Amino acid sequence: MNNPFEIIEARLSNIETLLLDIKHQPKWVESEKLQEKLLSVQEAAEFLNLTVPTIYSKVSKCELPVMKRSKRLYFSRDELVNYVKQGRKKTIDEIEGQDLSDLMGKGRRS
Repeated sequence: MNNPFEIIEARLSNIETLLLDIKHQPKWVESEKLQEKLLSVQEAAEFLNLTVPTIYSKVSKCELPVMKRSKRLYFSRDELVNYVKQGRKKTIDEIEGQDLSDLMGKGRRS
């Protein structure tokens, strides 16, 4: 396939196939990607592997990111993931690396 016209034709064919795939994707797939799904209290409890009363307790203590509309609570999946990540503990290697960089930084004076 050394002919440049054959290469161009093959690439155009691939592009056409990709465009047709995109065109025939269901609309709900596109809208779900664009729109963030909000979780109910029950869904948030399942997602975090907690009980519903624990979710309500954490909400009342302002520990969980939550949105409220009338009497309903809504949770963003992304915000819940960030909440869980904030509780991440550093590994021993990370702590030792940080201690070494702190010690090296303190030893130098400008």
